[in-house]
Amino acid sequence: MHDGLLTVFKYPKNDIRLISLSPFYLTGRLLHSSHLIGLIFRPMNIQELLSLFAKGKATAKSHMKNLIEMAAVDGNFDQVEYDLLKKIAKKNSISESQLKDIRKNPHGVKFELPKDKRERFHQFYDLVHMMSVDNSIHPEEMKLCGLYAVKFGYKRERAQELIDTIQSNIKFGQSHDEAFRRVDLLIS
Repeated sequence: MHDGLLTVFKYPKNDIRLISLSPFYLTGRLLHSSHLIGLIFRPMNIQELLSLFAKGKATAKSHMKNLIEMAAVDGNFDQVEYDLLKKIAKKNSISESQLKDIRKNPHGVKFELPKDKRERFHQFYDLVHMMSVDNSIHPEEMKLCGLYAVKFGYKRERAQELIDTIQSNIKFGQSHDEAFRRVDLLIS
């Protein structure tokens, strides 16, 4: 549905995803329809727009650095791992030359944890996928994945169960969002 400068897309059942094609600020991307009443939109200034863009790029670069670290921790950076890295980079608007720069100078990229719970899960899902994409999980990869689970704010005592659940979801071809719905109680 299109209303002025705001395009509204229906998301599963009663959830609505709001996407603005104009420079308007909206807190949260996914809202329940009951939250739409009384929303106030305010124009964003150019600094806010640039800040959001830079923050998103910083988080994406941090994600690429984490994926590279996961792929290399076992001493092998296989082609299948590099192909997955390129696919995830493209999805995050990171060019192949930026990816090469991150790989050459990983210390130049600061760790950035996404604020959004769903985005944080998507990044962790990608890390688990990177760990298992070559069908060989090295003990150092599993150890690093457990460390990332804690770093991403998940409970240490539930980390292995979370990793196993995500691996199972990947094995059966389930998307980030399907996996998120399945593990939401586990990570809450």
